[in-house]
Amino acid sequence: MQVMPGDKVETPIWNIYREIVSKYDERGEKSIGNIERFQFYEEAKTAYVITATGEAALYANIILQKGIAIS
Repeated sequence: MQVMPGDKVETPIWNIYREIVSKYDERGEKSIGNIERFQFYEEAKTAYVITATGEAALYANIILQKGIAIS
């Protein structure tokens, strides 16, 4: 989820996500994208599973996709 315009927050959790993705996905950062907040909520409505964790970092919401990437 993109940081909302005017929201002055740091997002160090994103660096952790990048490290994890780079470790397991040969595409690295090319496989990561950001979407606008309300579009994120719409996409989440179509999710197969939603998991709530104890993560308290701001803008730590992610959507994982399973399947074959078509380029």
